[in-house]
Amino acid sequence: MDEQFELGTQETQLLAHPDFYQVPQEVDARKRIALVAHDNKKQDLLEWALFNRELLAKHDMVATGTTGRLLSEALNLPVACLQSGPLGGDQQVGARIAEGMIDLLVFFWDPLYTQPHDPDVKALLRIAVVWNIPVACDRATADYVISSPLMTEPYERLRPDYTIHQDRLDVGQELRTLMIAG
Repeated sequence: MDEQFELGTQETQLLAHPDFYQVPQEVDARKRIALVAHDNKKQDLLEWALFNRELLAKHDMVATGTTGRLLSEALNLPVACLQSGPLGGDQQVGARIAEGMIDLLVFFWDPLYTQPHDPDVKALLRIAVVWNIPVACDRATADYVISSPLMTEPYERLRPDYTIHQDRLDVGQELRTLMIAG
């Protein structure tokens, strides 16, 4: 092995984010896939899903509003439908990611048009990265991901543990500080 690419414990610790550690999380062979598409990308997602129907049938699917209904009808497979994206569906998907209920996000978003719910779109993409969830934003990436051998077998994903971040403020200490200052 090339020595210049070997990292020792000290170097690895220097590269680690100071506020969290990663813990292994077992992901079943049957993945929980969230499917989202903007209006101008729904046809792309439908064509991709039809091409990959047999693979998708081996997994659990959840989708935002209209996208979910279209997928369920086209694939003749169960798709849990959430709200439409602009009505909170993107946020619902994000909440499921934060709760550990989504293993893959396939989100065909339209880069050429602004959306009335652009902040929700950015938040959804951000939360997927925060929780180390793979994201496919176009057909080529979705093809690579769905055809990976990791899609059909259990996988040990490193899930960030944000306990240190969540516990960073000692509430008792904060109250004492406020009382002394007040």
